[in-house]
Amino acid sequence: MTRPTPRVLARSLLVLVLVVGTGVAVLWALQRQLIYFPDASPVPAAADAVAGGRDVTLSTEDGLELAAWFVPPVGGDTEMAVLFAPGNGGNRAGRAELAQELSRRGLAVLLMDYRGYGGNPGTPGEEGLAADADAAVEALRDLGYPPARTIFFGESLGTGVVAALQARTTPAGVVLRSPFTELADVGAHHYPWLPVRWLLRDRFPVVEHLAASDVPVTVIHGDRDSVVPTSLSVRVADETRVLAERLVLTGDHNDPVMFGPEVADAVLRLAERVG
Repeated sequence: MTRPTPRVLARSLLVLVLVVGTGVAVLWALQRQLIYFPDASPVPAAADAVAGGRDVTLSTEDGLELAAWFVPPVGGDTEMAVLFAPGNGGNRAGRAELAQELSRRGLAVLLMDYRGYGGNPGTPGEEGLAADADAAVEALRDLGYPPARTIFFGESLGTGVVAALQARTTPAGVVLRSPFTELADVGAHHYPWLPVRWLLRDRFPVVEHLAASDVPVTVIHGDRDSVVPTSLSVRVADETRVLAERLVLTGDHNDPVMFGPEVADAVLRLAERVG
């Protein structure tokens, strides 16, 4: 067998480096398309989707006008509000049922959509979502609900948004549904062959923010989550400084139970504890 010459070996190594380098560069450039899955289709008026709902506009510090829904409480009033930060897919229309459940329990709800979602302008990214959440806080304040009477609710990716938000603006409490420790841990689980921790630009370090927080936190997750590994949500609960409740539901990440009455009941329990 003829052994390859040093020149052939060098060329082969160069080709390999170029292929790997090109692949890494493509992943770096397109990584946000693997994180954010916005549904940009038109969203109905709030009143057509949720009883008593009305459309509101969030004005971000970088000049965007984002559409959102405000749902007032019905059948009683806890004098508390829920700022709902959704996950990385769909739009606010898909959270209407849970908003209605919360409203029936006497909680006002601000159901936001991030930039790029639900017909909103802009492109999502960690810094942009933080600005969107800050704008939602100000909108609720204008509606009569200061942070001291607001529960920050984060769903999936939204847990990273509200974990950072509560570090900037102290709420009455925080609810994390299907949280992760940090986004890189989720990426490393789904793409173990990629250098995710080196490539990732958007970090969303949930545990880091909660470890230094005195805000009461409720953690909700399924017992078999195929999107955010259940083990990560367990770690969040274990490492949260002030854990008000840990609720484990029978189901997967996007099962109906994750948007249903049991979740709304847990939010109400936290509101009653901190109100």
